[in-house]
Amino acid sequence: MTETEGWMARAGGCLANTYARFPVVLERGEGCRVWDVEGKEYLDFVAGIAVCALGHCHPAIVQAVTSQAATLLHVSNLYHVTPQIRLAELLCQHSFADRVFFCNSGAEANEAAIKLARKYAKDGGSRERVEIITMEGGFHGRTMATVTATAQAKYQQGFEPLLPGIRYVPFDDLAAVERAVGPATAAILVEPIQGEGGIRVPSAGYLQGLRKLCDESGALLIFDEVQTGIGRTGRLFAYEHWGAPPDIMTLAKALGGGVPIGAMLATEVVAASFTPGTHAATFGGNPLVTAAAIATLTTILEQGLVARAGEMGGRVLQELQTVQARHAAVKAVRGKGLLIGMELDREVRPVLNRCLEAGLLLSNAGEKVIRFAPPLIVSEEEVRAAAGILDKVLQEVTA
Repeated sequence: MTETEGWMARAGGCLANTYARFPVVLERGEGCRVWDVEGKEYLDFVAGIAVCALGHCHPAIVQAVTSQAATLLHVSNLYHVTPQIRLAELLCQHSFADRVFFCNSGAEANEAAIKLARKYAKDGGSRERVEIITMEGGFHGRTMATVTATAQAKYQQGFEPLLPGIRYVPFDDLAAVERAVGPATAAILVEPIQGEGGIRVPSAGYLQGLRKLCDESGALLIFDEVQTGIGRTGRLFAYEHWGAPPDIMTLAKALGGGVPIGAMLATEVVAASFTPGTHAATFGGNPLVTAAAIATLTTILEQGLVARAGEMGGRVLQELQTVQARHAAVKAVRGKGLLIGMELDREVRPVLNRCLEAGLLLSNAGEKVIRFAPPLIVSEEEVRAAAGILDKVLQEVTA
């Protein structure tokens, strides 16, 4: 039995069987590369599913976590802590928002957004405003509220009855949203670019149209930027591409650079509906995770990595379009910045498995879409190397 097989056997004896894991046991990472327990090196274009924006073990994050761990780990939100205040200030300074609520994940941030939207409607005297409109193909998390908001049956099966008051419409169809909005609509919840739905970028005018609809109807506009936020698309927040600021925005993934943190941002008038006792998270925004997030965000801003993500995303698109031209199995390449999808005419899991064997980590965004979400520090050489591996693998798998 190999060392990998030994660890996998141990995992099979104690871990809940909730993930279709790849047959590898990772042990160490640096930059855009990771190594398994047997010393094999991999080029990582998953980045913890768009989490490790600065790559693995970035010195700024390591220093921040080490220093904070030796200073103060946790005291709860019964008290103020300086890193949490500093991070909230940074997020407000660089976004539309005036207030920040911290939690532990994207699902928790979206849960908070749904609660806030309904509370805001009630506080405004609109007791009938309870409905949240979400988009088909979207993904918002795994709690009962957010799995209900996720308009994909495969994530909901077996967990019925779902939360009432969630209504689905097609993504990128403004007319469908117009028909759905009514007196019961509390909010529209949408990813500016769908992630798990296949890296789908909306048409020009769609997000601006949603903003106008909300302004006219009194509903709130909520952007789920859990995957698109913190520079990944070539703007600090994806909504900036379209000039359509939301009332509420959710963040997670890249915000902590690898530690678990979520955030819900809102305008002053909307956030006022969250008063003491209405919502909470024991670990939300604790000193350790907020210190890591400060290091992540300041490094991204100071080193110009937002603009670089846009530039490098263009290079990735070029390389993948070259691969597309060589393989009939590739139907489309799309995305913004360093969030790119390659759609195939077949399920992508065999391609991902073969890429793993060849030393490249990739993930899927739906059954037929390969997701490319490398760290924002990825180099041109690494982009070319990844495209070269994928090209060879597609040649083998589709032969």
